[in-house]
Amino acid sequence: MRFIFALFSFVVALGLFGVGFAQRTFLSGPESFTASTVSLTGNAVTIIDGATLTALAGRQTLSLAGSAAIVAAYGRSTDVRAWLGDTRHTTINYDAANKKLVSRDLPGVATTVPTPVGSDLWLGEFTGRKRLNIPLTVPKEMSVIIVSDGTASAPSTVAISWPLNNRTPWSVPLMLAGALVLLVSLGLLVWALIHRRRTRGPRRKSIRGTKAPRMPRRPRRRVYRATTPSVLPVVRGRRSTRRMLAAGPIVLVSVLLSTGCASLSPAATSPIAVPSPSGSGAGKGGAAVIEHLPVAVVGQIRTIVASIAAIAVAGDISMDPKTLAPRFTGPALAERAGNYAARSKDSAYAAPVVIPAGPVKVTLPQQAVPQPNSWPRAIFTVVQSTAVPAVAPIALILIQQTPRENYKVHYEIALSAALPVLAPEGIGAPRLSADTKLLSLAPEKLIPAYLDVVSQGAASVAAPLFDLSKDTALAEVGIDKQNAVKAGLPAKLAGSFVTAAGAESVIALGSNAAGALVAANIIQSETVTPTSPGDTANPTGAVKSLSGVAGTTKGTVAEYDYQLLFYIPPIGSTEKITLLGFSGGIVNAKEVP
Repeated sequence: MRFIFALFSFVVALGLFGVGFAQRTFLSGPESFTASTVSLTGNAVTIIDGATLTALAGRQTLSLAGSAAIVAAYGRSTDVRAWLGDTRHTTINYDAANKKLVSRDLPGVATTVPTPVGSDLWLGEFTGRKRLNIPLTVPKEMSVIIVSDGTASAPSTVAISWPLNNRTPWSVPLMLAGALVLLVSLGLLVWALIHRRRTRGPRRKSIRGTKAPRMPRRPRRRVYRATTPSVLPVVRGRRSTRRMLAAGPIVLVSVLLSTGCASLSPAATSPIAVPSPSGSGAGKGGAAVIEHLPVAVVGQIRTIVASIAAIAVAGDISMDPKTLAPRFTGPALAERAGNYAARSKDSAYAAPVVIPAGPVKVTLPQQAVPQPNSWPRAIFTVVQSTAVPAVAPIALILIQQTPRENYKVHYEIALSAALPVLAPEGIGAPRLSADTKLLSLAPEKLIPAYLDVVSQGAASVAAPLFDLSKDTALAEVGIDKQNAVKAGLPAKLAGSFVTAAGAESVIALGSNAAGALVAANIIQSETVTPTSPGDTANPTGAVKSLSGVAGTTKGTVAEYDYQLLFYIPPIGSTEKITLLGFSGGIVNAKEVP
């Protein structure tokens, strides 16, 4: 009977282990589901929105084929639509009823687009030839844009794969249970063998007492001894029992190791995670809702700054302002262009400050306006060189005029004071209008008030509005500096200064304490003329280099552009307006007409 129990438990163990193993192998089902479509529209652009990408749970694997060149990028759906504009395109949607992808042709005015490669709107982009597989994990707010070269038809074959839940949670427990039952069956087998041996062993003598009648002797069994044993002798007795029992843990360890290996799931391809464009949204716990997302995330801003730094280095080496055109505009471009012009004629003239590629110390993107066209957009960021820590941090104000243009440096300012508390980069800051009433002084009135301080100094009626003790720009453009320049001229020459607001618009971004960072520029013209007919003015330095005049009886006019960054406190505050930094230099010089 004991052998029957051992055999039965052995069969049960094999059954349990077999079922568990089958669940891990051929009964587990497919690992993913793939939906595909072939588009015959011939459009240059294909769009896959977030609803299609997240139609099924899990990471997505996007497969593209059907064109010689393939370009794919993903970003916020609003940004993708804005970049696309009124271009005719194909959309890919998921048909849940038929479990397949369907394509749809949407009309538009334009039929071609520029290449999307390198756009600042994208969180990631991919390129390939003939076939491209992209692992992604994107939320519903993201979309994918697909083109070939912007003119030819976009890849016609599109497939999206999602992982299926083919997990077998009972496979490992079943295999472990099978191993345990197998161990029990081995124990029953050992028990049966021991019991059988004992029943065949020699009988003990009875207790001495009244003698029983003598029974006839059993015939002695003949023992045959082999001269050369063909197999090893079987060890009997208690030691053999202990050895058989000791084999149980070894079998158990082997089974556990095998089942442990079987429980490991195959490693999946690491998907490309999309950085969150905002802070935590509202949940059941009542977290705050971020209504307006920032126009860019930290990763995008770092990529933009690295591109700006590379182009600035290339421009400083070539001394060609056209090299800066992809990433510079406004006063920042004018200042470097003037520096290049002066250096091209005077090698001793100092080169502009190098813009480091990082680290990015501060990022303050503008909050996107909830409307179809939220451009132009602004980003405030601060970078500082780790190689030359003595150099002041550089504040960059970046502007993106249209969706298809990249961000360009509008203002480049060396900081000289500490920044106020700013909003986290995941929230961003609102861009304030020039006539806002929320500040102690409207941004549109800032430069006129400051120009009065420049021309009159502490005697200006606007002087009480500013913290002049922290103003480092007045030493460069103020009335005291102007008087010192005039006093240093020869007696036969006269100097005059005119300071005016620059043509560029004022940019204001809100701070955490309801104040604002405000960037603007002023233009100061310095005119030097002879006091008497026949006298000659002999310009020097950058004025001589840019004007190309060594001596003139008419005089010279030099134009300087100064970029300024202020902090304006909120209305009702007792704080004063503070100059946070400035940069400037000569941008033009010529002979007086």
